[in-house]
Amino acid sequence: MRENNLTEGSVGKNLIRFAFPYLLACFMQTFYGMADLFVVGLYNGSQTTTAVAIGSQVMHMLTVIIVGLAMGATVRIGRYVGAKDEQSASGTVGASVVFFAAFAVLLTAGLLLCTDLITKVMLTPAEAVGETRRYLGICFAGVPFITAYNVTSSIFRGAGDSKRPMYFVAAACVVNIAMDFLLIGGMGLGAAGAALGTVLGQAVSVGFALWMLKRRNLGFQVTRRDIRADRETVSQILKVGAPIACQDGLIQVAFIVITVIANSRGLVVSAAVGIVEKLIGFLFLVPSAFLSAISAITAQNMGADKPERARASLGYGLVITMSWGALCALYSQFLPQTLVGLFTRDVEVLIAGCAYLRSYSFDTLFAAVHFCFSGYFCGDQKAGISFIHNIIAIVMIRIPGAYLAGVYFSDSLYPMGWAAPLGSLLSALICVGFYLYFRRKERIMT
Repeated sequence: MRENNLTEGSVGKNLIRFAFPYLLACFMQTFYGMADLFVVGLYNGSQTTTAVAIGSQVMHMLTVIIVGLAMGATVRIGRYVGAKDEQSASGTVGASVVFFAAFAVLLTAGLLLCTDLITKVMLTPAEAVGETRRYLGICFAGVPFITAYNVTSSIFRGAGDSKRPMYFVAAACVVNIAMDFLLIGGMGLGAAGAALGTVLGQAVSVGFALWMLKRRNLGFQVTRRDIRADRETVSQILKVGAPIACQDGLIQVAFIVITVIANSRGLVVSAAVGIVEKLIGFLFLVPSAFLSAISAITAQNMGADKPERARASLGYGLVITMSWGALCALYSQFLPQTLVGLFTRDVEVLIAGCAYLRSYSFDTLFAAVHFCFSGYFCGDQKAGISFIHNIIAIVMIRIPGAYLAGVYFSDSLYPMGWAAPLGSLLSALICVGFYLYFRRKERIMT
């Protein structure tokens, strides 16, 4: 359809038109995650806040892995749409449905069996173990809904439509927040209530998404014959999606390691780190939205043999996301208490959280660079580069930096907060190096 065609018209307008609905969807998704912490904080103590913070971090890791895998479908569909190959686009949708359905079933079973182990691995403070276990058990049971939502959204985005996924999240957001006040505030279910609200919201979102998928014209028709396990198509999806999932999973593992380090330092530090991680997730919404937008635009334009438009989308994305990152870092230096204070009334947690946010906030500037380049590389089917720069940054800086800061600066979280932005700075430099290498190679070949 013309409105979903990203290979024509102004590149800047297409980028913003695609990114804005995705940004709103990410905002709402993060908002209702933050709403869990807010409502829990209103009606419960630090132990429940810690349980939800730890549990939601585990769930966030699982979600970004699923999103990464689904990005493989987005990119493949986008390239076929750009090349006007409707049959291949339909086949990719059908193979995605079969593969991710099987994946969701196996993942759910494995997670439910490992709930206790995961709680222990996270070094959950003793006071929060019971509630963390209940939170994770309920959320793990809802993994099929999370998978179905993200796969359906990836199909729409691959076709150039980022508006419908925004509507799906809006439905989940309304249900989740309403359930939070009913189950946590009204019924006193604590962390279990937060988990139930999240799962119910996701279930409603999936129902809405499937209904919309049947009604919406994507520009190509998907028939029952397309719904089959095509090994070649699944292989193509995984070729792009697996490196992205690994990279995002490793980033989340690094965050979890940092959380484990924080948990070993007591309840106050654990709560402070959990709150700031939620805030950073919110501040990262803009670069995340543009990563997806650049990826979709690059995929369609590479499929249409218009690489110059793909490069232009990268340039626009860098300007916008770096400006946002600089603003976030500046605000966090002077008014961090206005952000951390939204989620705690504990003075000790507030002080620790503000110190952590001041240094961590610089990650919004440096990560903006490698997010945009990652979107470009993924759309150009070079997702392995994103995996490479992230694993190097994690192994060399993020994890060892957080650990050493915890050992040598145990009286403040400020030094520990620098581990993430310094890791992102290294990732950004690696991305720029790869980009210049490929551009030089292209010039030599032409």
